Amino acid sequence: MPNAFSFSIPAQNANEALTELAKQANTTLLFPFDLAKKVTTNAVSGTFTLNEALAQLLEGTELAVVTDESGALSIRSRASLTAKNDKYENEEQPVEEQANGLEKIAVVGTRNAPRSAVDSPVPLDVIDAQALSSQGNSDVLSMLSAMVPSLNVNDQPINDASSLVRPANLRGMSSDHTLLLLNGKRRHRSAVITFLGGGLSDGAQGPDISVIPAYALKQVEVLRDGASAQYGSDAIAGVINFVLNDAREGGSAALKVGGFSEGDGELFQIQLNKGFALGEHGFLNATAEYRQQNGTSRSVQRNDAQALIDQGNSFIASPSQVWGALDVNEDIKLALNTGADLSSTSQFYSFATAARREINGGFYFRNPQTREGVFSRTNPNTGERRLIVADLDGLDNGIACPSITLSNDNVLDNANYQLIADNSTELGANCFAFTEWFPGGFTPRFGGTITDASIAIGVKQELSDGWAMDISAALGYSDIEYVISNTVNPSLGPQSPTTFSPGGVSQVERTLNLDFTKLIQTIFDDPVSIAVGVEWRKETYFQKAGDEASYIAGPFALEPPIGLSQGFSIGSNGFPGYQPQSAGHWSRSNWAMYADLEFYVSDSWQFGVAARVEHFSDFGSTFDGKLSTRYKINDAFALRGSVNSGFKAPTVGQSNVINVTTAYGLNGLEDQATLPPTDLISLQLGATPLTPEESANFSLGVVMQVSENFFATLDYFNIRLSDRISTTSAIPLTDDDVNALIAQGRPDAARYNSAKYFTNDFDTKTQGVDFVVNYNFALNDWSNALLVAYNWTDTQVERVTLYPVFIDGEIQYQPNLTSARIRMLEDNLPAHRGSVTLEQSKDAWAFTWRLNYYGKFYEDHLDASAGLDIYGSALTTFDAQLAWKLLPDVQLTVGAQNLFDALPDENPYMGEVGALYPPTSPGGINGAFYYAGIEYTFK
Repeated sequence: MPNAFSFSIPAQNANEALTELAKQANTTLLFPFDLAKKVTTNAVSGTFTLNEALAQLLEGTELAVVTDESGALSIRSRASLTAKNDKYENEEQPVEEQANGLEKIAVVGTRNAPRSAVDSPVPLDVIDAQALSSQGNSDVLSMLSAMVPSLNVNDQPINDASSLVRPANLRGMSSDHTLLLLNGKRRHRSAVITFLGGGLSDGAQGPDISVIPAYALKQVEVLRDGASAQYGSDAIAGVINFVLNDAREGGSAALKVGGFSEGDGELFQIQLNKGFALGEHGFLNATAEYRQQNGTSRSVQRNDAQALIDQGNSFIASPSQVWGALDVNEDIKLALNTGADLSSTSQFYSFATAARREINGGFYFRNPQTREGVFSRTNPNTGERRLIVADLDGLDNGIACPSITLSNDNVLDNANYQLIADNSTELGANCFAFTEWFPGGFTPRFGGTITDASIAIGVKQELSDGWAMDISAALGYSDIEYVISNTVNPSLGPQSPTTFSPGGVSQVERTLNLDFTKLIQTIFDDPVSIAVGVEWRKETYFQKAGDEASYIAGPFALEPPIGLSQGFSIGSNGFPGYQPQSAGHWSRSNWAMYADLEFYVSDSWQFGVAARVEHFSDFGSTFDGKLSTRYKINDAFALRGSVNSGFKAPTVGQSNVINVTTAYGLNGLEDQATLPPTDLISLQLGATPLTPEESANFSLGVVMQVSENFFATLDYFNIRLSDRISTTSAIPLTDDDVNALIAQGRPDAARYNSAKYFTNDFDTKTQGVDFVVNYNFALNDWSNALLVAYNWTDTQVERVTLYPVFIDGEIQYQPNLTSARIRMLEDNLPAHRGSVTLEQSKDAWAFTWRLNYYGKFYEDHLDASAGLDIYGSALTTFDAQLAWKLLPDVQLTVGAQNLFDALPDENPYMGEVGALYPPTSPGGINGAFYYAGIEYTFK
């Protein structure tokens, strides 16, 4: 018989019978778990198709089989189907289209039988593809942030590598405290370390969610609970599992365009998806996305640039520095998901993703009269500031160059400057200042090309005695090649290029997994679900040197240790290239053993236990455990909770990376070095080796489900995290520090104004509440789905590491973290976030309305700890989308995010560097975004 299977299932509890039938047919079944526990099925023995076996199994019971348009099967209660058919008897819609979100299942949070969001003993969001697409966002990271209030994603304009890979913060934790899974398999982290991560994610090396194509997703499962005992390092805040589309036929193509109300940020996006059948049950599903989006500008003229204009400098750009979204020149994403039967008891599966994105944006303005090392040099003893002039034939040799003192007057009008700017004379040809190239100063453009790829391959095998085995291997790769343009290596003088490749970083991760699962009969009425497994993982971090011009000390450098003294700084200004001595690769491996148990001590009381031991080659072993429980009070209410320990291992990159960037300090722009704790400069400043972060989490919640169409969850969580890994605040390098380092063979120490290093620096307590309501109802022939979601999160820094410092000749112990940095950790993310979403549909029309609320926040403007404190007000925005099925297979969409153009309070320090709004505003700084799209669906 075609598509037939051999079944041998005794009469038993429907939960066990349906699970066993799914195993014997090598398929997945969705069924109402609580109802199935109360139903006894018939016996099935012989060779049948799946439909035939289900019909015989459920004949005469309260359960029935439902088939949707694509042929997928699910199990529903007959009573709900009868009521639904009576209610919608005049509507020509399949039953499954009327199904509510309670039937969605998730595998994240357990390695055993899938559970719905309501049946889960821990907080879980299950977001389907339709919900992701019913908004104007074009990348999956922004989509998730709109749907999950406890997930915060800030724009990151002019914030070093954070601008290229935006950190995502779940439950008030850093971006590397959330673990990503793809089809249930651990996903690699990004190569980008967010040296400037808005305070909370400073120094984090988290995953890059934005490289996953949203059009390839079947659903996203967000586990809002600690899960290190189940999945290992990084799962302190929770786990996000991306489930790829597995349709074996049909497909769709979509085109989307849009732009902001200010007339910028124009979007062009194309998405394609197609399913292919492989054999009788196998599939291959392919997705491709292409996106281009222009940057935005929410800027004003800087005070110092305006002062130059007032002095008569007509070469200043307006604005001189741009704050806004970066230019996405090219964003390509691909995904493949495939599965096929090898035999009646084994299945092959594989999935892969690939992405390439080119991004660039603005940087800090270089003032032509005050930018040290490029245009000016200040005498530390007298405070006199002079224009740096390169004497091309050498100091004290040939033609001498005039000395030009800089003041508030326009240097372009200075008579001596006009002499050197006249290259037709011998003096002018010999004397060079960068004001000749950039009379109005310059603003570098910083960006890079991000390449990301992953592949996983595995086999699932049914073994004897009811065991199931899953063996898999995965490889992940993340790479970024930086580029900086419209800048110079000042020490090269007039020989300097203006575009540089300052190097790049890569992350490679290899993972092997072997898992076993089984249902075991014990003293309990229900079988115990057991999962055990082992994992081996190796990660390697690469740092690649830049082109020589990006780091070399040219002939006009100011570097007294090597005898050069013409006064110009070294390296591509803004982001000096990685030097050959800092290039290399570093690896570590780890193995883990883990076990999960889930069982019912009674019909109402469920328990889950997980334990994991993990050993790392570089710092030793960890042991973590988790206990979760759910108690059903009655048919409407249940209590749930968990307690678990967790850890986050320091990444290989954090332990070895060397980076220099331009950032704001107390005295304005300066070159800051971020170094590994083992570096000589770090050791000079008091660094110690990194150790893992350790967490203790617990949560307690209540679930209310009064019908198939209404449920609500309320969960409290508490996360205590000790020895958090972060970068220190910038520590000034004194003359004594520099001299000591030069004596130890580190002459490059003279290049840096200050340095930061990675350290286990502080402890925090984060607590909060998540509240979710789902309600599906009909009103005047309209189908309505209402989702209310609210999150309150509070973080407190409870301990900071004290470091010895000399003050007035005495050693005193003080924290390295400034009060502003602590305040950023505690209050940069809004304490309160919420959303109300209403989805309505009737015939060919569908509407989505969403109200978003962002609470108050704090920003240490420019992360300078210089008293630029911003206390931002709460913000409410409104989104709307209309979808119209022009034809059965053609849908038109128009919509707006932030329809009424709500904007944050203006930046009280906007003149400082030209940012019109606080850059870390949780609701964004770009205002209203309008979009339109068309989608064609084919069989």
